[in-house]
Amino acid sequence: MSSTRPSGVDRPGPGTALITGASSGIGRATAHLYAERGWSLVLCARGRDGLEDVADECRRRGAGDVAIKPVDVSDGDEVHKMVTETVEQFGRVDVCVHSAAVMSYGTFLDTPAEVFDHAISVDLIGAANVARSILTVYRDQGDGHLVIIGSLLGRIAVPWMGTYVTAKWGLRGLTRTLQQEMQQYPGIHVSSVAPGAVRTPIYEQAATVVGRAGSPPPPVTTPEVIARAVDRVVRKPQRERDADAVFGYVNKVAALGYTVVPAVFDRLVGPLMWRFGISREPKDDAEGNVFRSRSPYRQ
Repeated sequence: MSSTRPSGVDRPGPGTALITGASSGIGRATAHLYAERGWSLVLCARGRDGLEDVADECRRRGAGDVAIKPVDVSDGDEVHKMVTETVEQFGRVDVCVHSAAVMSYGTFLDTPAEVFDHAISVDLIGAANVARSILTVYRDQGDGHLVIIGSLLGRIAVPWMGTYVTAKWGLRGLTRTLQQEMQQYPGIHVSSVAPGAVRTPIYEQAATVVGRAGSPPPPVTTPEVIARAVDRVVRKPQRERDADAVFGYVNKVAALGYTVVPAVFDRLVGPLMWRFGISREPKDDAEGNVFRSRSPYRQ
């Protein structure tokens, strides 16, 4: 595989990539991709055990160097310390992929306020914390690329996932604002990759008050597909690679229906969500991994 640095960075050869949410799902797949290209990696998530597993995988795949940084992205001081340590260790950061996120299932009124608030803090404020620290580094070094993992649920709304929908709508607004404000720095790029359902542990690990676990509704893609989409926007910076552009017509129709025929969309989305977006298996109501890490790869 090619080891070319992202557009806007003139130095040849592999660079340094910082990845949040690296212990599973999209973050893990993205780490694997850059490891195979010989990049140095900084892997971030709340749980050390999961990070150590992924770090070992990346070393075996050819990563130039691997550092693990346990961090809660909802804590701005932790994020700032992590980014500062990364620059001290590696000298610079070429690419930052922010994929850390949590979910909860339940109506707005039934979801405990503390679960709602903390999930928003992780999913939205966490992205702001990462962007604030990494874009400051990019401004100082003159270049760099931030890729934020958004969601189809940043442009449509569905019941029982109001926490995640709220965060992803806010995240889309934050991303667009950053894109506008970074235009004055030609070497700095901010991109969004916004997939639909991806087969990752986030659904099973989500908080729930509906007596069932979550389930990715079809069409479902793999984390590796999203990692390749991340790589494409890094190699050829663009504003946003939307779910409909990557994953076919179903997500495109959903987004169009939400905008063009909202009454019909609202009538259909509840039954469809309950049938395809909620697991058939019962599950006790629980906080999931909203407040603390629960590694999907270690029991």
